[in-house]
Amino acid sequence: MVPSPAGPPGPVLFGLIVIGDEVLNGPRADKHLGHFRAFLAAQGHGLAWHWVLPDDPEVLTAHLRFSLARPEPVLVCGGIGATPDDHTRACAAAGAGVALVRHPEARTLVEERFGAEAYPYRILMADLPEGCSLIPNPYNQIPGFRLHDHFFLPGFPQMAWPMADWILAQHYPPAVLAREVALRVPGVPESRLVPIMLAVGPRHPGLKLFSLPHLGEQRCVLLGFRGRTGLEAALADLQGELEAAGLDYEMP
Repeated sequence: MVPSPAGPPGPVLFGLIVIGDEVLNGPRADKHLGHFRAFLAAQGHGLAWHWVLPDDPEVLTAHLRFSLARPEPVLVCGGIGATPDDHTRACAAAGAGVALVRHPEARTLVEERFGAEAYPYRILMADLPEGCSLIPNPYNQIPGFRLHDHFFLPGFPQMAWPMADWILAQHYPPAVLAREVALRVPGVPESRLVPIMLAVGPRHPGLKLFSLPHLGEQRCVLLGFRGRTGLEAALADLQGELEAAGLDYEMP
């Protein structure tokens, strides 16, 4: 018997860490969350969580130690430059329990980019956690780095975003895109739908059941599922439960 070809890869949920006092409490808005939410969704993937962290070595080391122990891959943006407030490289090494060492290939790239001006400070961008691999930077050739399944990128979107394109192309092929199906349930409080959600949700474990109340003159609850397969059967199940409870519903 000839084995059937493997199906499309499953979705991957990523962590996203954005680092910088200027984002957390300063004038710069976090553009990474919106971009990566859309970018990952377009390839069938998504976000598991999102942090914005300060330029504080103690905070960064503790959070990176925690996230490095988790199973999901993580995109980390910011703090890998060579100024005194760039702590990410050292904190990543500390969080992983490895030394911060001068990476030979990164050293060559920094020297080629800046020449004599690489020293004494810009060369610090080649001091990376021991055992990491490099992520190419098409903008200025100064690389990011991968440590386990954490991908450390510059904070600048014009650098970080094309580098993330390369990461996904190399390591995370597109998955089947998620879809959404829903019903509009008018004139009832969300709490009245909880028993129905508790009954229907466990019957469709591969899907995400959601409830979104809409306030205003025409109050309603949008009740439905997100996922990749089995949506029509789940929606029919939801319709049956609403009808059994004597509740009207509409297709949105």
